[in-house]
Amino acid sequence: MKTGQTSRGRIAMDACAVLARWLLGAVFLYMGLSKALHPVDFLKLLRQYDIVQSSLLLNSMAAALPWFEVFCGLLLLTGIAVRGTALTLMAMLVPFTGLVLHRALLLHSALAIPFCAVKFDCGCGTGEEFICRKLLENFLLILLTAWLLVGHGRQFSLRFNLIKSSS
Repeated sequence: MKTGQTSRGRIAMDACAVLARWLLGAVFLYMGLSKALHPVDFLKLLRQYDIVQSSLLLNSMAAALPWFEVFCGLLLLTGIAVRGTALTLMAMLVPFTGLVLHRALLLHSALAIPFCAVKFDCGCGTGEEFICRKLLENFLLILLTAWLLVGHGRQFSLRFNLIKSSS
C-alpha cells in the first residue's frame, strides 16, 4: 500500500513540475512577445529605470531582451535545457524584481501613498499593476524557477540537460 501511495505522490509531483514548466514558458513567451511587438513602448519603460546611460546599450537591451524572453519561454515549453533556462531566468528575475521594488519605493516616498497603492507599468508586458501584486507574482515566478532549477520538470522534456551525464 505504501508503494502505491508513493508512486501516486511521485506522479502528482511530476505532473505539477511539468505544469510549472509549461506555465513559466507561457508566461515568458507572452511577456516577451508583448514587449517585442511594442519596442518603442518597452524602450520608454526601460528608460524610466535609469539602468544605463548609453543610448546604444539601452536600445540594444530593449531590442534583445524581449526576444531572449521568447526564446527562454520556448525552451521551457519544449523542455530543452530546462535547468540552464531556469538558471538564466532566475538571474533575470531576481535583479528585475529588485529594480521594480526600488522604483516602487521611490514612488511610494515621492507620492506619499501607502506602498500597496503604488501602481505603475514595470515593463513586464502586463501593463500597470499594483506593486504588491507584482511583487507577489515575481516571487511566485522565482519559486517556480527555483523548483525547475533543482531538477523537477523532466517529464515531457525533449532534452532536460544539454550535457549528457556520465551515469
